[in-house]
Amino acid sequence: MKEDGLLAGHLQELRRGTVVLACLAILRRPHYGYALLQTLDGAGFSVDGNTLYPLLRRLEKQGLLTSEWNTEEARPRKFYRVSAAGTELLDGLTGEWRALDGSIRALTEGEADG
Repeated sequence: MKEDGLLAGHLQELRRGTVVLACLAILRRPHYGYALLQTLDGAGFSVDGNTLYPLLRRLEKQGLLTSEWNTEEARPRKFYRVSAAGTELLDGLTGEWRALDGSIRALTEGEADG
């Protein structure tokens, strides 16, 4: 099936919900914004900077990320890292993701009763 408008819309919806999970997983180690964009892209999560930076600010405001500025280089960079609350959320979301993945696999492989 080619990625037409209908598929593209649903894929965007599906991906939107996974970006938070991906960011929390990556940010177990500190990253600055641009490096995070590259890491996400390399992992198959193509995210625009205009989407990522507001997300990082929101997650920080929710107490799920911490940040600090590195001013030792010529250009200051803000590094983000998952907080204890973010790690707890990551663990919960990962468990739920795995359960959902198992359920979808069962449905698509015809193992679930219907």
